Amino acid sequence: MTPESVVALLQQALMVLVTVAAPPLVTALVVGLVISIFQAATQINEMTLSFIPKLLAMFVVLIVAAPWMIETMTDFTRRLFELIPQMAG
Repeated sequence: MTPESVVALLQQALMVLVTVAAPPLVTALVVGLVISIFQAATQINEMTLSFIPKLLAMFVVLIVAAPWMIETMTDFTRRLFELIPQMAG
């Protein structure tokens, strides 16, 4: 196994990681931004106000995106297992 193939494999793994992690993280960012704007407009300075809406939004996104996320990770894992004979020999 050459260093170039290791770097390519790590690059693919990081791309899968970013792709799978993006939907819940972007959702939390957007919900947090909307709640922060609401808090600034109403001058409500409660730190725990953003926690429950973020949690609920991320839960909904995870339910909706779970099949796609699992398929993406399964495809990557399957490709890794298919590469084992090439890496060993």
